[in-house]
Amino acid sequence: MSSGTSHPLRAWWAQRPPAAGAAVMATGILSVGLHLTGHELLSRVILVLACAAWLALAADFVSLLLSDRAGWVTQAGTPAALTAVAATAVVGTRFAVLGWTALAGALLALAALLWPGLLLVVVRHWERRMPGAVFLGCVATEGLAVLAATLAAATSTAWLAHVALVPFWLGLVLYAVALFRFDPRQVARGAGDHWVAGGALAISALAGARLLAAADTGMYLWNDDVGAVLHDATVVLLVLDLAWYAVLMVAEFVWPRLRYDVRRWSTVFPLGMTAAATLSVAAVVDASWLEGLGQALVWIAVAAWLAVAVGAVASARAGLRSAAGRTADVRSTAPR
Repeated sequence: MSSGTSHPLRAWWAQRPPAAGAAVMATGILSVGLHLTGHELLSRVILVLACAAWLALAADFVSLLLSDRAGWVTQAGTPAALTAVAATAVVGTRFAVLGWTALAGALLALAALLWPGLLLVVVRHWERRMPGAVFLGCVATEGLAVLAATLAAATSTAWLAHVALVPFWLGLVLYAVALFRFDPRQVARGAGDHWVAGGALAISALAGARLLAAADTGMYLWNDDVGAVLHDATVVLLVLDLAWYAVLMVAEFVWPRLRYDVRRWSTVFPLGMTAAATLSVAAVVDASWLEGLGQALVWIAVAAWLAVAVGAVASARAGLRSAAGRTADVRSTAPR
């Protein structure tokens, strides 16, 4: 059957942009945040949705690679391609917290396998005045650090914590480079992915908190000087993230952008990640006053997730109707 007469659902799905991977990231980290606030049942329900979306995107990733190598290469060159790595790491982190360490380890291996090739291709396509997606290089790299550090704590594996230090510091370097390529006008004009400028700092702070938590399990990982540097870096990263959060939230009121855009999932992800980072840092630096803030941020992320999900469903319905109409037109004009 030709592409012109394909099933409407298949035709609509083929038009899905790479940025849709941020939906998995947003849903996965929301599950983590709900777990940290004690809402375990809701957290697991959200995790099921994240896993379903991850499986659908993974199938599409493999299908495109096998059927349209040129199209796959084109998509791999966009910053949004790195959502494949970040989404895998976030879902794996939730499994590690559940105690499903074998599955989490497999996802870590998969994310680590995808990461260098995609990162290299994406960085080679970096330009000046880029949207917030330019920070996804940092997000994907720090995602590996978060998952590796979480697994290290769950399995008492010291070498995993040492390995996690590499993407943690490398991610900060990538953030600094991306910051000089980010177009600050996106704060006022961005369609949603401008929030990743703050979200990248949030996942970096979470990575630092997970590393500190691994050290608190009783393993000897590093000396006091290294621990102090890691502690201070984590606190600074959270402060910078909260500053970005405030700036970007004010910008939402000054320059409202109320229409749905798939890049709005890249807004929900930083909201959820900031909540998770705040709660995690509060635990490891013994700052109980941060817990109330973290809990409030979780519910802000939940509200944003629901709003974007409603927009996504409405957009999908419109897209399916349009695809069905095009398919019907092609079939009606096809020679009999």
